[in-house]
Amino acid sequence: MMRAMRFLFAALLAACAAAPASPSDKRSSSYQDLLSLFAEWRAFQRPRVAQGVPDYTAAAMEAQHRELAGWMRRLESFDASSWTIAQQNDVQLVRAEMNGLDFDHRVLRPWARSPAFYATLFDEESDQPAREGPQSLGSVELWKYSFPLAAAQAAELAAGLQPIPALLEQARGNLTGDGRDLWIFGIERVKEQRAMLAGLSGKVAGQAELAAAVKRAQQATDDFIRWLEQKAPSKSGPSGVGIENYDWYLAHVQLVPYTWAEEMALMQRELARAWAGLALEEEKNRALPPLVPVASAEEHQRRFNAAVSEYLAFLRDRHILTLRDWMDSALRARIGRFAPGEREFFTEVDYRDPVALRTHSYHWIDLGFLQREPHSSAIRRGVLLYNIFDSRTEGFATAMEELMMHAGLFEARPRSRELIYILLAQRAARALGDLRMHANQVTLEEAARFASENTPRGWLRLTGKTVRWEQHLYLQQPAYGTSYVIGKLEVDKLIAARARQLGDKFSLRSVIDDLNTAGLIPIALLRKELTPGAAN
Repeated sequence: MMRAMRFLFAALLAACAAAPASPSDKRSSSYQDLLSLFAEWRAFQRPRVAQGVPDYTAAAMEAQHRELAGWMRRLESFDASSWTIAQQNDVQLVRAEMNGLDFDHRVLRPWARSPAFYATLFDEESDQPAREGPQSLGSVELWKYSFPLAAAQAAELAAGLQPIPALLEQARGNLTGDGRDLWIFGIERVKEQRAMLAGLSGKVAGQAELAAAVKRAQQATDDFIRWLEQKAPSKSGPSGVGIENYDWYLAHVQLVPYTWAEEMALMQRELARAWAGLALEEEKNRALPPLVPVASAEEHQRRFNAAVSEYLAFLRDRHILTLRDWMDSALRARIGRFAPGEREFFTEVDYRDPVALRTHSYHWIDLGFLQREPHSSAIRRGVLLYNIFDSRTEGFATAMEELMMHAGLFEARPRSRELIYILLAQRAARALGDLRMHANQVTLEEAARFASENTPRGWLRLTGKTVRWEQHLYLQQPAYGTSYVIGKLEVDKLIAARARQLGDKFSLRSVIDDLNTAGLIPIALLRKELTPGAAN
């Protein structure tokens, strides 16, 4: 007992001494001091890097977790009682990030449990402020490069690939988790990296330094895959975080005002509402011809460009939001190219009416504001860690689908309303997979099958890539799968509160303009800022 007490006392002393002495250790009522702490915190949050390789070893992670207590203590020293609601919310945002790191160390431990954490190559641009899910520091965004590469670009890419062999070697010592689904489906993510490197090798054969870096990365990735596959038969444990941890994560990191059980009920309700809404639309539209998918590259370019024009004109003419000149190019640059053959779920929707998913493409407008009209506060000017932004980004983009439908976007094409309900059903079904996987009630494969079977028209095929890719992401990042629908419901609450406060003076345009100005933070916090005095 005495030894245990001495150990506890020593641990408490270490925690108190963890953060360096600073004036901000004292009680402060200065918002500027919070901004200073935030800058220091962000530097601390990153792993230490040696020769380009981030250190995720057990010793390094244990040391970082020990020091975290001091940073939390410093944050709690602030007296924000006289600050604006937005500034008080900024304190909550910094606390949520610290809680996110704490959760990573206590529960999620992606560096020890998830092989996908160490796959650092990406060949497609994310539509989010930061990539979804946890991943190692030092990602290489291949989509940014245009081949053949100039000498400076080739050197930059070679430098980005250089740490891969050492990182994957370190990963073999770090990965001690027993979660079977995280391990098995993580192997598939690493195999995607191998395929990217194989494609890259053919593009850089004439650039010796870069070609050599690609070859080393290929060999290291191949060796890593073999090691993962050798270990796979021994992995038999659950991969979910459990309901109690999920509740904690919702409340303290995602800043979402629901529990796991409440989200389960909401997702089941939204799934039923989506199927019912679809049935009514299909009955009403029975005499109308079906929507015909895009069938050629020429038709794709014509219809998708026309969709951007139609959507922006609708936003302007119906006074939905204050448009910017750059929004046209932001949306038009992401219409993609025609893909023949079997269609994935979102392509099934997109090819039938390209206008429908232009509503969800609000992501690119969000990113445009982030880059072109950054927030005045440093805490909101950048990107929140741990995907804390997702109820705002994914939730509002999802809300725009149904909001624009009710605003009259599909008056000329009634059958397109069916697509909106199909989208909602798919998002509710996959969210239920997220919740049940983390409760360790179902495996990833069972969650994928449930999502497929509960998405209308068989468009979320088990033979496709989308269904398992999504469930794997949600297993890595708790609450991401639910953020689309939960965020939408929070948007509904925000609009309802503003409408009740303003009465005849209400306008959707003012709500959306205020959202754009306030930054990419959780909707529940935004509701406090944009509807002060309302019941929250």
